[in-house]
Amino acid sequence: MTHRIILPDWLIAGGLDKPLRGWGIRVSGDKITELDTHDSLTQNYPHDEIWPAPGQALSPGFVNSHTHLYGVLAHGIPLHNAPEGFWPFLKDFWWPQVEDRLSHVMIRAAAHWQCALMLRSGVTSFYDCLEAPNTLPGCLNQIKEVVEGHGLRAILSFEATERISAENGQLGLRENENFIQECQITPGLVSGMMCFHTTFTCSEGLIRQAFDIAKRLNVSVHMHCSEGTYEPAYAEQKFGVRPIEYYRRLGVLGADMLASQCVHLNETEIALIAEYGGRVSHMPLSNCEVGGGIAPVPQMVAANIPLGLGSDSYIDDFFEVMRGAFLIHKAHQQDPRLMPANLVWHLATEGGAKALGLNNVGRIEPGWQADLQLIDLDFPTPVEEWNIFDQLLLYGNRDNVKAVFVAGEPLVKDGRLLRVDEKVARESCRRQARELWAYSDSNPLKSR
Repeated sequence: MTHRIILPDWLIAGGLDKPLRGWGIRVSGDKITELDTHDSLTQNYPHDEIWPAPGQALSPGFVNSHTHLYGVLAHGIPLHNAPEGFWPFLKDFWWPQVEDRLSHVMIRAAAHWQCALMLRSGVTSFYDCLEAPNTLPGCLNQIKEVVEGHGLRAILSFEATERISAENGQLGLRENENFIQECQITPGLVSGMMCFHTTFTCSEGLIRQAFDIAKRLNVSVHMHCSEGTYEPAYAEQKFGVRPIEYYRRLGVLGADMLASQCVHLNETEIALIAEYGGRVSHMPLSNCEVGGGIAPVPQMVAANIPLGLGSDSYIDDFFEVMRGAFLIHKAHQQDPRLMPANLVWHLATEGGAKALGLNNVGRIEPGWQADLQLIDLDFPTPVEEWNIFDQLLLYGNRDNVKAVFVAGEPLVKDGRLLRVDEKVARESCRRQARELWAYSDSNPLKSR
């Protein structure tokens, strides 16, 4: 077992903790075993491997609580006319132009690049939601192989939907069920979660079935919820209640539910999620991109709802995601006191881990997983205890991330990936994006 002492200038145990100057940690195997001053650690463990980190802060790694790895393939895709709203975005663009055209080769290339990018921006754990109806079955194992090669901690799922057919919905549920069982038989850093799309693409029967399978396998269930105004209006018209109220009526609202987006929740729905112990993942930047709106996140925080941050595979530098969460709600609710930097840091680490149901992940504490990042503090103004979160969140970026560890294993050192070639990953992703874009009649690359 490897014993390693990490000695940063600053130790950030968690976003809600006081930063400690001159403290470091001891890591044994995959766990943090001790926090103490530099002098005490080096004197007590003179034979341990030393990882000096002058001018750097040691923090828990970020937890990306919602992404679509395949989404990177659509970055820059030909699009002459922007969709007029959230529903046209799905119906006229995202489903036919992206998700329905994916292949195993494409999703592997996208996963390869996205894992590299997440590691470079300090992400150590993530939840991925794949909807690629024509890649069933076997698509989740394709992604798992790539993720394991990078060494990341991940929860993977397939977004079961009946928008194509009831049979395709069943294939999606079966993909999740088989994958979850395989991961439980041979536990590792990658696990599975049950997942379906929404109330407007899935029947009551499929939704109940998803929760029944998840209960039997002791896993959570994820769904998109009220990302735009379309779903609340649809639910009210078809069911007579809003989506969260509909889930309560079905008897599935509870602590095993992870709802992403949650942009258009009313006060009753927020109270219901809090009462029943539901969890939420917030995507501040992608909600803006699709014109979905701005989620009532400060209200969910006030209701003590477990909440994490996600990139949604839109802008994947996690510092940018945090800046979005820090700034957008201040402007939207016209209150600069909302979403302070240390709270956002908490949501990006321990908060995200709790939202995903990850145990002992997301903070620096003895007995917790050694999922860590070292961040360079070379800013033009001084870093002090009272401003370190603001300095890191507002002025840091992925180039500041100098080292990343997952389960105690170094995966990034001196800003370089240790297990994979970043250039190879980028080129592979670019080739597969061209393959995806080639389907478009409006693609200017066709003439080249």
